[in-house]
Amino acid sequence: MGTDGALSGLVIADFGRVLAGPYATMLLADLGADVIKIERPGAGDDTRAWGPPFADGESTYFLAVNRNKRSLTLDLGDDGDRETARALAARADALVENFRPGTMERLGLGYADLRALNPGLVYCSVTGFGAGEGAHLPGYDLLVQAMGGLMSVTGEPGGSGTKAGVALVDVITGLHAALGILAALRHRDRTGEGQRVEVSLLTSLLSALTNQASAYVAAGSVPQAMGNRHPSITPYEVFSAKDRPLVLAVGNDRQFRALCERLGRAGLADDPRFATNTARVAHRSELSRELSGPLAERTADEWFADLTAVGVPCGPINDLAAAFDLAERLGLDTRVRIDDPRRDTPVEQVANPIGLAATPPTYRTAPPRLGEDSAAVLAELLGRET
Repeated sequence: MGTDGALSGLVIADFGRVLAGPYATMLLADLGADVIKIERPGAGDDTRAWGPPFADGESTYFLAVNRNKRSLTLDLGDDGDRETARALAARADALVENFRPGTMERLGLGYADLRALNPGLVYCSVTGFGAGEGAHLPGYDLLVQAMGGLMSVTGEPGGSGTKAGVALVDVITGLHAALGILAALRHRDRTGEGQRVEVSLLTSLLSALTNQASAYVAAGSVPQAMGNRHPSITPYEVFSAKDRPLVLAVGNDRQFRALCERLGRAGLADDPRFATNTARVAHRSELSRELSGPLAERTADEWFADLTAVGVPCGPINDLAAAFDLAERLGLDTRVRIDDPRRDTPVEQVANPIGLAATPPTYRTAPPRLGEDSAAVLAELLGRET
């Protein structure tokens, strides 16, 4: 598949399923790589059946992470199809898989097997809890959010824990996988040597917990859920405006003083309880009470306009419709329409967020229907006629 993308010419064998692996390979595909999605005959990726919602009969979940790919159906329980998978890996620059650890090895598709065929292969394995003692644990995002600590710092104080509203750990892990693949390809380009890339949902989450994880590792402090408040900054939470909730994200003393002046409470900025961020954190409940009254007197949109004008970070809590509308009003590219000759109607997609001046992401094909590219892939990459 010819393209002028930054990764044009790279072939990626994508054995990934559901979200973390497919998200990583879609990012690479958007940047020009030829991604071959290997799927089970008759069923395909589990997410093809995950719905509602559906768009023209197709799962919007599947559509979200599989554009710019070609679908090749292989039964990995079949000797002939496994040999085809090996031949594809021998031709590929990178391979991505997120089966339970040991599965690819049992199929003769493990890293050691394929490295013998293709020494330059970058082989990325995505697991839930690693390939060692945690290999038997199923890698479900919700499970990792719970066991990895994210739910313990999400939700209201004293609650049972709240998950994020999207499979955030899968997405974060997919980003780490894509970064690892690119780093390994850079090394391959310099040395000719491929390598194993390993990422897990658990370690990706612990890394992504950043300041919360650092509080424990560096200071022995175990963070707890604080609702919409921040453990180290205040006011950094949700308040009630006249009509709907409003977020304040005040990160320094200058912003706090500007906030107080706009609220008609300039004296708060000189109050010893609130004059510095450290003092404000120590007296956050008192400060919230002081700010709540004035904020309730005007609408969220009025405060957004007024406070933003003086450099105070704030904004209403938007639903997704309002969020996309905001991005578009700001001139940001958020949506694309893919006109694919294989389909009767265009497919609406969320745009890739990476901006590249010379080699921007491209949207060449809509997410593939199951197995529709099998013949073309076998002919182009393996020289096989069907």
